[in-house]
Amino acid sequence: MSTHPKRFEILLVPSHVDDRGGASVQDSAVRSAVVEATGRIGESGYPIYEGHGLMADIDPQTRTVEALLVDGRELDYGLTALIRGPGTA
Repeated sequence: MSTHPKRFEILLVPSHVDDRGGASVQDSAVRSAVVEATGRIGESGYPIYEGHGLMADIDPQTRTVEALLVDGRELDYGLTALIRGPGTA
């Protein structure tokens, strides 16, 4: 039985923005999606989560996105993938 969270919310935010003018990271996101565990393990060795056009290998311990496809393509340069809030078990 897995103790990994069943879902995470991934935020894609511009990495070049230093001053968000008081906006939160969530408000600065150009895209967000809730991804759910698939039960598979990715090439990175971490669980795969999918949803709303995103497929991510996520380290559930550090809450780090280790690999990410957006609509079947690699993440565009200049964007960073972040996890919002705690995962839901």
